Amino acid sequence: MVIKKEQRAQETKNLILKAAGKLFSIKGYDAVTMREIAKEAGCSHTTIYLYFKDKEALLHQLAMPTLQKLYTQLSALLKSEEATSLDKLKNISHVYIIFGLENQNMYSVLINAKSSKVDEAQPELEINKLRIKLFEMLMEALQHCLSIPKGEQLLTYTRIFYYHLNGILTTYSYMHESLDTLLDRLTPTFDLSIEILIAGFRKNTEERSEYNESN
Repeated sequence: MVIKKEQRAQETKNLILKAAGKLFSIKGYDAVTMREIAKEAGCSHTTIYLYFKDKEALLHQLAMPTLQKLYTQLSALLKSEEATSLDKLKNISHVYIIFGLENQNMYSVLINAKSSKVDEAQPELEINKLRIKLFEMLMEALQHCLSIPKGEQLLTYTRIFYYHLNGILTTYSYMHESLDTLLDRLTPTFDLSIEILIAGFRKNTEERSEYNESN
């Protein structure tokens, strides 16, 4: 009896999570209410609060496992001793692009819902602490490529690089071919874009250094 009750509770929780993910992906996180999620899940407005105290709790349950998996993948690539710094950056970018395309319906929710600034010192939500760690790994990979210290310049370059990755994901958010086919066709272009960005960052760094030395 107790086991069946626990099974029903888990089934209800799963239905609520599925309903929340569906509505978040269609309407956006901010536009969805707890009452709408309960209706989509087929439970009462009061029942949903037995499992999740608010939308933030739902977001946490939906997003954290996926982001934790991404963090593990990127961390392994960053620690690799076999790849060059540029290859590490390319590999990290490949994995992030695949992550975004595989989760295209939920990508904005996973990355942007209830997000904080990437340089916020003490974010309140655990999901934002993890998002910042992901950004910091990208920043570390860039730092290895550019050989510059941490600071505003590196932060700016990382933001620009991040915008570039998001631009790719936006461009192919409605892809009409398989992910494997798209990657086979466009990975060389993605890699070239990274090389061009790094060359531009290096040139900009040199010009800034020369300007500072002459003034």
